[in-house]
Amino acid sequence: MKKRTNFIRLLFILVGMAIGYYYLPPMWATLGIKPSLVILPVIVDILLGAIIFWLLSLALMGWILRIVHQVETTLAKKSPLYLIMGAITTILGLVLASLISIPLWRLRVPVLNNVLPIILMVTFSYFGFVLGTTRLDEWRKLLFSRRDKAKDGAIINRQDDNYHHYKILDTNILIDGRIYDLVKTGFLEGTLLVPNFVLYELQYIADSGESIKRVRGRRGLDILNKLREEKIVPVEMYDGDFEDIPEVDSKLIALAKKVDGVIVTNDWNLNKVIQFQNVQVLNINNLAKSLRPRVVPGEKLRVKVVKKGTERQQGVAYLDDGTMVVVEDGRYFMNQELIVEVTSALQTDAGRMIFARPPHQGIEDKTD
Repeated sequence: MKKRTNFIRLLFILVGMAIGYYYLPPMWATLGIKPSLVILPVIVDILLGAIIFWLLSLALMGWILRIVHQVETTLAKKSPLYLIMGAITTILGLVLASLISIPLWRLRVPVLNNVLPIILMVTFSYFGFVLGTTRLDEWRKLLFSRRDKAKDGAIINRQDDNYHHYKILDTNILIDGRIYDLVKTGFLEGTLLVPNFVLYELQYIADSGESIKRVRGRRGLDILNKLREEKIVPVEMYDGDFEDIPEVDSKLIALAKKVDGVIVTNDWNLNKVIQFQNVQVLNINNLAKSLRPRVVPGEKLRVKVVKKGTERQQGVAYLDDGTMVVVEDGRYFMNQELIVEVTSALQTDAGRMIFARPPHQGIEDKTD
């Protein structure tokens, strides 16, 4: 902090010396004041400018330090590409403004030869910075989509043809929760991208009046917070929106096309729609279908029967991730929590379905 304060104060003094050297002599002439010949006028002007700006630094130091701290905090949160492109395009804007200002400096018109070049530099540097920092996706494609030459002179494609940096998460995959386990294994690489419209949908589900929906929504928010806090892989939020597209699924497809990303989902309907949109999708149910299921026959689960089944006195319960559990004779345990034994599990393209049976003691008592 002390070094920063001394550096800012030194800048003030140097600016004051320059202003005293260039602008105080014309001011004395305008006011009709003739400097004494005993002391060199130039030294007096430089010292006077330095003292004035040193006093200004004392008065403005706290305000300047707060601004510097805010700027440093903001820049520290930005990506390296954001900072590099912002610096390069700002410098290009200043160079272009300087080239335009060369004829203006040679004019003898007071405003045109000193004020207008400054305005041009500020304007061109601002628009250069905006151009470099608001179109990062286009700059990334322009800089990193070039073809590399092999050692034998042949042209080969970069791995981008088979590698997509952004893995876009939809609402269902966060509620499912298995994305967290998949990320921990290290099989999913790149950056997880969570759009704001997916976050808003999760919040809407978490605030639902139905208890089942509310639990699912909160589970999705918890999974997202765990992914961000543990930093197993980079997680970024996408602030943009597609206001002309009403449906979240269609927004996900548009975002995947924009950032050349892959949609990670377990939604069977979304998977079918994406296949016709020339967008790659990673369906976690397809992955689970090729692996051993989570539950095996004989395993015990604690569930709550919430509705009747379609046949054989069945009852239906749901796990926290939304998996359906069909309970034999479950209608006799409506709205009750009980321990059930898994008899089988079925993995389909639409998701998992678990079949289980409760302890049968006491059913005869209920039917009597």
